[in-house]
Amino acid sequence: MKAAASRELFTFFCTNATIHGTIRLVCSSHNRLKTASWGLLFVGALAALYWQFGLLFEQYWRYPVIMTVSVHSERKLFPSVTLCDMNPHRPRSACHHLQVLDEFARENIHSLYKFNFSEDRDVLCAGDRVPLPAFYLDRTIRLQRLSQPGDQNKVGFRLCNSTGGDCFYRAHSSGVTAAREWYHFHYVNILALLPTAHEDSHRSHRGHFIFSCQFDGQDCQARYFQTVHHPTYGSCYTFNGISATQHPGITHGISLVLRAEQQDQVPLLSTEASIKVMIHGRDHTPFLEHQGFSVRPGTETTIGIREDEVHRLGSPYSHCTRGAEGVDVQLLYNASYTLQTCLVSCFQQLMVETCSCGYYFYPLPSGAEYCSYTRHPGWGHCFYRLYGDLGTHRLACASRCPRPCRESSYKLSAGTSRWPSSKSADWILSALGKRNPRSLSQNPGLRSHVAKVNIFYQELNYRTVDETPIYSVPQLLSAMGSLWSLWFGSSVLSVLELLELLLDAIALALLLGCRWLRRVQAPSPEAATGASRGAPEANQLPTDCRNDINPQGGTCQPHPPQRSREPWQESLLKS
Repeated sequence: MKAAASRELFTFFCTNATIHGTIRLVCSSHNRLKTASWGLLFVGALAALYWQFGLLFEQYWRYPVIMTVSVHSERKLFPSVTLCDMNPHRPRSACHHLQVLDEFARENIHSLYKFNFSEDRDVLCAGDRVPLPAFYLDRTIRLQRLSQPGDQNKVGFRLCNSTGGDCFYRAHSSGVTAAREWYHFHYVNILALLPTAHEDSHRSHRGHFIFSCQFDGQDCQARYFQTVHHPTYGSCYTFNGISATQHPGITHGISLVLRAEQQDQVPLLSTEASIKVMIHGRDHTPFLEHQGFSVRPGTETTIGIREDEVHRLGSPYSHCTRGAEGVDVQLLYNASYTLQTCLVSCFQQLMVETCSCGYYFYPLPSGAEYCSYTRHPGWGHCFYRLYGDLGTHRLACASRCPRPCRESSYKLSAGTSRWPSSKSADWILSALGKRNPRSLSQNPGLRSHVAKVNIFYQELNYRTVDETPIYSVPQLLSAMGSLWSLWFGSSVLSVLELLELLLDAIALALLLGCRWLRRVQAPSPEAATGASRGAPEANQLPTDCRNDINPQGGTCQPHPPQRSREPWQESLLKS
């Protein structure tokens, strides 16, 4: 009974389904070889289909993307421009300590290169009556010439941990690089002892560095500038224009005439006579050591800007963030989220946790203090080890700091020319000297003390690079439909036919199971025979009723019409 019903169900499906190849399983039933061959082909096609489905879903769950580039044209806000005079000042409260460091630096340079510095720096602190913080210069950290067998000579200095062990050398093949890093290390130890906001941290004013400024043909206003002091790059000024650029070209950008003097320059701290410039997004923290470029004095530098925007999809397609809220790092900068601010904040927090103090060039977490070997012996050893791990991506900061989902970058093209020219140098420098009598009137090398910078949009067209998923849900369904049509030449309705077959098979199994349960629970054959004697059989009904005639003069009620059944259902009932 089960076999007959199942056979009828399968035969009905194969003869009426729209899936290609199923009819061959019935038409070739008289030839077992053909039936077996078509059965193997059908099963093989089904296996290949689901194998390719597996590959398709495997690729879909990787969430691959392609980059789509498009060009747009609209008014854009002018980016922020940060300029630094490369003239770091000596804090008066640490002037004596810096003099001691300078004398120690002269000794080290003379022992290595037999060079003597001029002694005109000794009078810088005359007359100062500022309380000095407690400080001692660690003279065990000195410059040394390191020679190794089969290797070129290097210059460096040795750092050890707080117990004097696990020492290593910070060595460089360039003596200039080694001397600058060595001096910079001692210099930071002095600055770390100063109050967080010492009163002479910024002695320069915008008028001493910026002779003139024009933006979009109008004079710049003081409120457009923000001023900070950097221990290495000196006084830095960030220009934030508030209006959008309506036209490209030099006349619609920013034009500045700048001073490039090195009056209080620390020789081993700042070795270049230039102006540091960086173009960055608005409300973004500038990191000039990573993305800044230098402008040469005595030249006019013209910088054209092209802007690119990158739009990332975010999870699950890429690891990015739409702000600082979803980042597992407390940002130490009061600015918009960028990858660099996150990495620096993460490193500073690890520095405080590992070395018990923070690096002087980065903001401090609450409750922490800056590193100085006066208070934290061996912090340099800890810092350089940790910084090396950051550079080799062995710290967790790279995974904890995602890229922004929306990010702008600026492509720069620059050109330089001599400025001012020989014919116009006298009157231009004279005019600049009249505007600021303290500056350039008596200096014969005037041209090397000024520079001109023009920054503008080359064009208002900008590119956007958008991440686009390779497989969205409609594309996934389309690919699945293509594979289904390739192997079986059918459609979605054919899939519904398969579902109908599955439901019919479940219904058949349930019916057969119910019938089996009834037979198990039925009474014994003797009881069934005794019960059957008390009931008339169908052929014992009155003849008149069998002929549809009621003996009381009426007619017998006809049986209700039977509903049509599918062949497998007829077979089940007959059995």
